[in-house]
Amino acid sequence: MTSLQLSCMVLGTTAHKPSRLLPNARRSHRFHVSCSGGPEEEGKVDRRNMLLGLGGMYGVANLASDTKLARADPLLPPDFKSCGVAYVGEDPLDVNCCPPTSDVIKDYKLPPVHRLRVRRAAHRLNLANVAKYKRAVKMMRDLDVADPTDPRGFSQQANIHCAYCNGAHDQVGHEELDIQVHFSWLFFPFHRWYLYFYERIMADLLKDPTFALPYWNWDHPKGMQLPWMFDEEDSSLYDPNRNQDRRPPAVLNLALNSTITDPVQIISNNLSLMYNEMIGTPASATDFMGKAYRDGDAPPTYPDGGTSEKGSHTAVHAWFGDPRNEYNEDIGNFYSAGRDPAFYSHHANVDRMWTIWNDIPADYPKAITDPDYLNASFLFYDETKQLPPRRAAAVNIQDLSKGVKTAEKVFPLKLRKTTRVLVAKPTVGKADEVLVLENIVTDNRKLIKFDVFVNDEDDKPEEVDRAEYAGGFTQLPHRVKAKNSVSDLRLNLKQLYENINIADDDKVVVTIVPLINGEAVTIGGIKIVEAPSA
Repeated sequence: MTSLQLSCMVLGTTAHKPSRLLPNARRSHRFHVSCSGGPEEEGKVDRRNMLLGLGGMYGVANLASDTKLARADPLLPPDFKSCGVAYVGEDPLDVNCCPPTSDVIKDYKLPPVHRLRVRRAAHRLNLANVAKYKRAVKMMRDLDVADPTDPRGFSQQANIHCAYCNGAHDQVGHEELDIQVHFSWLFFPFHRWYLYFYERIMADLLKDPTFALPYWNWDHPKGMQLPWMFDEEDSSLYDPNRNQDRRPPAVLNLALNSTITDPVQIISNNLSLMYNEMIGTPASATDFMGKAYRDGDAPPTYPDGGTSEKGSHTAVHAWFGDPRNEYNEDIGNFYSAGRDPAFYSHHANVDRMWTIWNDIPADYPKAITDPDYLNASFLFYDETKQLPPRRAAAVNIQDLSKGVKTAEKVFPLKLRKTTRVLVAKPTVGKADEVLVLENIVTDNRKLIKFDVFVNDEDDKPEEVDRAEYAGGFTQLPHRVKAKNSVSDLRLNLKQLYENINIADDDKVVVTIVPLINGEAVTIGGIKIVEAPSA
């Protein structure tokens, strides 16, 4: 399973059905995907590349004027072991959306790209690729039968959307607050990562590393109906829980409430709506992406969403949801949308909208540089069923520091054993600071190694893949005239503070762990200072 941070891009329109799509109100590597819609005029927006950054999206403009920027509180990924009941409005659902839990957590690294994957328009997909897509979905459905807890199974993949969107996951450290990945600037990044792993699972099952999801090209006149591959009743891509009046050749109506039946006028209206949400209406990045959403914030609601999410994205969900069902299941409700294979092709086009919007010239900056956006994180299982590490929640410094002495009472320190020390910070909360261990005297004849952790609760010095690990000191034995050497160790804490969610603390607990020949080390002092300006 995998823990991820943000970054990415996409296209969309407006009109919604709030009663069906609103969630519960109960309370740096590069990855390229190309999209191809076909040759000539139909392909004017093909070959668009998407940038997906593991560990953050890199931008040039700060769009946040919100005073909460100083909090620096990115949304943390959920604790799967705390997953609970999902809701629609005030109604608890009698379905279990929670993912399987795992004690095996590995760090996810983007694999090398040997060949560009090309996402093609669904209405132009050839028979061979349609057959491949059908086979992939069937293999995922077969996993449901063979092992219902397999996170790669079709039902488990569908449950991801339910858990993140209908209140099953609480914010870590805020049990009264649900995680909600709609109606904010996290909408596009979350769904991009969701599709990324869904697509990789399919490719792995097919043993075809070039496999790519087709996108439902509903922004193009020829794509403004349900793609034929999803309407074959004997196919793994078929879902009977759709509005039966809107099966092909019915034309998608993005206006939803329009009484117009002329297909030509509907298409013309659709194109106008698309223009408005992509170009005409947004006057800032957050107009298109959605408003800020941070750790500790109440779940965002429909008005907080961006023009694309509230527009074409929501319209497609509502248009094809089945009115015979209480909550418009399947695609017409967040909790059940992933049960319809068409959902993933719909969101492949939503993702494409982000890319296209980023490429459209505008008189406002489109990159969001707020660290709370860049450092927000999610958890997904990858194609190997591995779960990556979850970003650490803020520790209670009052509890952590009980019995821990201040630096003045500990140093100078002969490093014979693991030592914990309380160190004051020059700035409250997250900041660009440096931890300095000064006047380190070492025996030049010895191999020496010690590690340093900040606000470490787990006391597992052998695990340096955790957020609390600040760095280490290593010395090879060497021959010089002097028996001892004197040096300093400087460790930058800016990213570590982001990763451990340091909140509003004015001090931290530093743990120094001797690993090799600690008795040959004396540390003169310790302090935290502001990082020097560039």
